Amino acid sequence: MLRGGGSHVPGYRQISLHKLTGPAVSADEVGPVDVVLLSHDEHADNLDDSGRKLLTTVPTVLSTPGAATRIDGVRGLENWETVTVHGVQVTGVPALHGPEGCEPFSGIVTGFVLRADGQPTVYVSGDNASVDVVRNIAERIGRIDIAVLNVGGANIGRFGDTDVTLNARTALQAAEVLGDAVIVPVHSDGWAHFSETLDYLGHVFRFGGRAEQLRVPPLGRPATV
Repeated sequence: MLRGGGSHVPGYRQISLHKLTGPAVSADEVGPVDVVLLSHDEHADNLDDSGRKLLTTVPTVLSTPGAATRIDGVRGLENWETVTVHGVQVTGVPALHGPEGCEPFSGIVTGFVLRADGQPTVYVSGDNASVDVVRNIAERIGRIDIAVLNVGGANIGRFGDTDVTLNARTALQAAEVLGDAVIVPVHSDGWAHFSETLDYLGHVFRFGGRAEQLRVPPLGRPATV
């Protein structure tokens, strides 16, 4: 993920986001990108200026319907809408970027489910904070083999102590909902508004009896799940 400076949701007061570290690898090192799954476009920790530049080189960008109206070339997916890209079915699924009713402040965000013949089913949460949303997706989709969860307990103070992404406790609850799915935690560091570390997440999963379910990807290196 390519990350940058401040951010605001159109129509609402600006929120400053403070970046602590840059990306582990550059866009050039990543190489050509065929598809981008963009949870939302309004916040710089999800899409910064470098990321916007990268999108102009990507043949397929899937995101929210709102993002499609703001960024040329983006295909917006409604919840449960499915498109097929290179033989992979990509379904837009709900995500809640904060507590119930947060959308006027946090904006509309989306997650994704990827399915292909003979391949594991992959759930990409996007910036979702709700275990109930995860439960709804699991009930509707069925078995999920790999879940890429945005964690870190992101909190900008807008909703008091309520986080706007999964924290360690709710990530563990999401893992319980997802059964034996491999959990890949992402989007958890590099910015001041993340309130929990991956080390803490690992402790919570270990104490919760689900350490073997967690796969923390190494920064800047390929990983096999």
